[in-house]
Amino acid sequence: MKLTILRSLLVSVLALGVWAQERPASASDAAYNQAMKLIDDRQWQAAAAAFDNLAKQASPRADASLYWKAYAQNKLGRRDEALASIAELRKSHPSSRWVNDASALEVEIRQSMGQPVSPENIADDDLKLMALNGLMHSDPQRALPILQKIIAGPQSPKLKERALFILAQSSSPQARQILGDIARGSSNPDLQRRAIRSLAVSGNKENRQIMTEVYNSNAAPEVKKEIIRGFMISGDKERIGALARTEKDPALRSEAIRQLGVMGDQATLSALYASETSPELRKEILQAFMVGGASDRLLEAANNEKDPELRKKAIQLLGVMGRGKTGDALVQLYNKETEVSIKKHVLNALFIQGNAKPLIEIARKEQNADLKREAVQKLSLMKSPESTEYMLELLNK
Repeated sequence: MKLTILRSLLVSVLALGVWAQERPASASDAAYNQAMKLIDDRQWQAAAAAFDNLAKQASPRADASLYWKAYAQNKLGRRDEALASIAELRKSHPSSRWVNDASALEVEIRQSMGQPVSPENIADDDLKLMALNGLMHSDPQRALPILQKIIAGPQSPKLKERALFILAQSSSPQARQILGDIARGSSNPDLQRRAIRSLAVSGNKENRQIMTEVYNSNAAPEVKKEIIRGFMISGDKERIGALARTEKDPALRSEAIRQLGVMGDQATLSALYASETSPELRKEILQAFMVGGASDRLLEAANNEKDPELRKKAIQLLGVMGRGKTGDALVQLYNKETEVSIKKHVLNALFIQGNAKPLIEIARKEQNADLKREAVQKLSLMKSPESTEYMLELLNK
């Protein structure tokens, strides 16, 4: 009897649990979701009224409702009412997670009303930068000293970098002078590199000229490398190409060549390859071809280059590019090549691609015992169904 009662109780508890999991959304949840749909549909008047009603009901989402009420009011141009709703949110729900979003909305509203928020009085870094960005447009003379103070003070690297970015977006000569001085090394090296990156991201003519002036000064090699990368970010192929041709420092020339590869400037790289005499720099150019996806340039070098080491480098890079792009070309190269050492490099390139099928065909047909052994050795290291099947075929002979 007791067991029957316990079983009945257990079934009841489980049933209640299932009911709890499957119960429909509450009326307030449904009303909130409907109000959010009004936001999605840009029905601002109806949304403001719906969220106002939810906020007055003291629902679990009253704080969110106050935020979205303010949001809709702002969209309607009723900015004073939106600010009042934000103030009510802060007063009624001071610990709500919606307060930060409301603060950001307040900054936007006040700036649209021509009431720049004083950045000095904002504790949150993101909001402070929003206020500074707005102030930079409306009153740059007031914003610049604040930005300088942030950059020179004990602020976080993230805050300093974003302050530099705001400076880089400005057309103010004073802002450009501040940023240029930092890029020239008036501050610590980390800040100098961040200033260069900020100059690069904006990509305008004046900022690229500042970077050129810094490069041509007695800047450290690390700074010059940062500037070369900055030219890449700003899309300045001409300046990078000039440095790749004329820079005396091999390391800096290599950096310029690498960035040309990232930019996919195959024409400049091809001209450089034809005129360059340094084997090491020619290898860098081959690497840049690979980065830029120029398999045709690599194939040309693999077939026609007189320097065996450069041929081998080109073949290796063709292997890195993957079987879909260069697998067939490598097989053709292997079939027409007579030099054993070069053929071994082709086998290795096919191995790098995980390209078992041509390796198996080569292993079956190759008359040179050394090359046949090389192909089989590569296949023995590959974990593919084709290579495993071929290994079993060899064992069964």
